[in-house]
Amino acid sequence: MTSHPAKKIVPAFDVAKVRADFPILSRTVHGKPLVFLDSAASAQKPRQVIDAVTKVYSDEYANVHRGAYYLSETATANYEAAREKVRGFINAKNVSEIVFTKGATEAINLVAATYGRAFIKAGDEVVITAVEHHSNIVPWQLLRDATGCVLRIAPVSPDGSVDLAEFAKVIGPKTKLVAIAHVSNVLGTVLPVREIAGLAHAAGAKIMLDGCQGIVHRHVDVQDLGCDFYVFSGHKLYGPTGIGVLWARAELLDAMPPYQGGGDMIDTVTFAKTTWAPAPAKFEAGTPPIAQAIGLGAAVDYLNSLDRVAAADHEDALLRYAMTRLAQVPGVRLIGTAPHKAAVQSFVMDGAHPHDLATVLDRHGVCVRAGHHCAQPLMEILGVSATTRASFGIYNTMEEVDVLVHALIRAQEVLL
Repeated sequence: MTSHPAKKIVPAFDVAKVRADFPILSRTVHGKPLVFLDSAASAQKPRQVIDAVTKVYSDEYANVHRGAYYLSETATANYEAAREKVRGFINAKNVSEIVFTKGATEAINLVAATYGRAFIKAGDEVVITAVEHHSNIVPWQLLRDATGCVLRIAPVSPDGSVDLAEFAKVIGPKTKLVAIAHVSNVLGTVLPVREIAGLAHAAGAKIMLDGCQGIVHRHVDVQDLGCDFYVFSGHKLYGPTGIGVLWARAELLDAMPPYQGGGDMIDTVTFAKTTWAPAPAKFEAGTPPIAQAIGLGAAVDYLNSLDRVAAADHEDALLRYAMTRLAQVPGVRLIGTAPHKAAVQSFVMDGAHPHDLATVLDRHGVCVRAGHHCAQPLMEILGVSATTRASFGIYNTMEEVDVLVHALIRAQEVLL
């Protein structure tokens, strides 16, 4: 008798228990239970994160790295502990590779303004894809305008996937940096980032990943991914707003000039000359986002307390169910059907503008995003001016997908 390997049994994901950790999910909107399907824009916060931020301001607040008194020492210890939590979460080699920023947008701009201006010259090429968020387009256009470098665009397939063979055609001997999304915020496409990293390095280029959507839906090991820079924001990862992370290889941070000047990023200052503190302090001028960083650390702790494999399976099941149910609604067309997707689904409805559709859905308590999703070039390629987007988190349920579909059918009665 032929033996078969034992099937891995994934523990059931207790979504009801998770939902109980998010206070806002128990409220109503317009007399309807809240159905929050806009986590790709900004995720809701568990009580553990809310409590951690509250504790900073109510019990332990002081500026960090400066005070020789208990409150400052406590705040500093908690702030730096958050940095270590992030390091472990993404498997960075050293805590000095974790730079706190005010968000992923600032982190990308930091790379463009420091690494870009120091190492990318006129005629050099920066490669991005057609699926990028504006935050990963505009900083490179600014660098292009300042240095004379060339911005090259890797195409997207009609289903929203990025073909590796087509991507390889865009990379050449002049490529100095590849800057791409890990996961598309519009289409949910999971890009083949390991393979693209291999292409970039073979050409002698560095690679930066915009991980805003990737780190939320996928386990991230920056060493395994093979990237040189990885950026993400805290507020999409169930943490506070106003905090982001730039991870970069230590040798790159050492070679990069400072992004901003001010307190805490210096070694010595005279009127004649200033010398810099080592990374990460070199890139964290001024008073940092103290409570926000500690809140991000609490979000990491919360996610680590869950079975993340089961959580990812739950989100993938939600996505598959949503794609099936939405495709059954007359007049609805899915935008983004790549084989490898995270829990983000855009769609359009015949005869209904996405903004009008989102407004009607809101009357049913359903929160979705409508517009170009900060990806206007992608909208032009897709031949639409805007889409409606439902994005799912660990706290969403199949029943909420059913509410969305029911609300869409009712919206047709109102709008068409």
